[in-house]
Amino acid sequence: MVSTLGTNTLYAQEPDEPATDDLGDVSDAFQEYFFEALKQKGIENYELALEALKKAFNAAQDNPKNIAVLDFESGKNLIQLKRYDEAETALLAALKITGERRDVLEVIYDLYYQQKDYASAIPWVEKLMKGDDDYKEDLSNLYYQTKQYTRALELLDELDQSWGESVYRDSLRRQIYKLTGNTEGAIDNLESKIDKNPRNEQDYLNLIFLYSEEGNTEKAFELALKLQEQIPNSEKVHLALYKFYLEESNLSKALESIEIVLKSNTIEKEGKFKVLSDYINYVASHPEEEGTLEKLVPFIESGEDGKIFEKFGLYFISKNKPDLALQFYEKGTVLDPDNYSLLKNTLLLQIDTKKWEAAATLSEERLTIFPAQPLLYLLNGVANNELQKAEKALSSLEMGVDFLLDDPKMERDFYLQMAKAYQILGKQGKVEEYQNKAAKIQTSNRP
Repeated sequence: MVSTLGTNTLYAQEPDEPATDDLGDVSDAFQEYFFEALKQKGIENYELALEALKKAFNAAQDNPKNIAVLDFESGKNLIQLKRYDEAETALLAALKITGERRDVLEVIYDLYYQQKDYASAIPWVEKLMKGDDDYKEDLSNLYYQTKQYTRALELLDELDQSWGESVYRDSLRRQIYKLTGNTEGAIDNLESKIDKNPRNEQDYLNLIFLYSEEGNTEKAFELALKLQEQIPNSEKVHLALYKFYLEESNLSKALESIEIVLKSNTIEKEGKFKVLSDYINYVASHPEEEGTLEKLVPFIESGEDGKIFEKFGLYFISKNKPDLALQFYEKGTVLDPDNYSLLKNTLLLQIDTKKWEAAATLSEERLTIFPAQPLLYLLNGVANNELQKAEKALSSLEMGVDFLLDDPKMERDFYLQMAKAYQILGKQGKVEEYQNKAAKIQTSNRP
């Protein structure tokens, strides 16, 4: 049965590229063990990778450069096994030899972050910041995690001045305001800043949020209108205005603001997604306005983020309108071909609505992007079986089953589809063989 397919957990395997440029003059034995370790790590056999690395250590002939490479690789495998103390020892040993190499610093930072040891992560991020300002945003988050709220806010303000508005930074700033409970102080500070510079758009937006959090909707709306007066061409003000208009049931004004947001080149995708999500939720409780959703589609079709179309699709599925949902899903997969979640939902809905040709074509096309995802092979097999193309179905199913990693439910589905393909081909012996394989899996997994 295909209906169980959507619940399977899938694993894409993406082996690291061998760091051959880091190796000096090495023996054949060293190379053999080193590349065996990379291979095992690539297929997530971390214990076997460590065993191969131990053998490579013995063959390294005390060459410091190669020892550093092996320590580095050992550290990465140990992190995957959550053996964090050993990983730390290995990575620091590598760093002692290599100096402050960026790739080693990044893994050490990740090591502490995974353990939620944010205080220990800070000095490593500060080192990384020397070569990449992007890490300043990481540092602001670490300040937040370690309750250094004043430093976090100062850095967030600095980043806003340098880089402009960010949905992520706005969200972090708002969380700090909530946690510190010093809303009154934050409001006073922002009001003072606006008095000194009444054309700073971000200060208005931050203050609008604080008033909204305080429940002072009237003051927040008043401030949004003041921002619009001060900066008539402001697009970001509509990130606030549309909400106020919806609360007033002033739908025409709300849609005007939403359209401005969607057409904007200065508002991030996350902001646009939030606006659309809010409006879809509004329509869900005001079903008489469902027709207005279609009016928004032309403003988002030129975008690249399939999440928006996925949100539309989920809405129409909740309204039991699968054909309309599929239209949005399929538009989204064209705009965002690398979105696996959207692709999976699209294919499953195509199968459920018996769009066999579309499912066969789409799954075959996207296997070039996701060649290690077994579900795509399975759905391709299902669609081709329904199209009576049993040979194509078998080819896909036989290839896909090799990518399974401990997923008995999906394995059973593969065997049942293979049996169906052989049934179409009239090979009864093979039909029974794969039906028996499927039955054994079903028996062994009964509670």
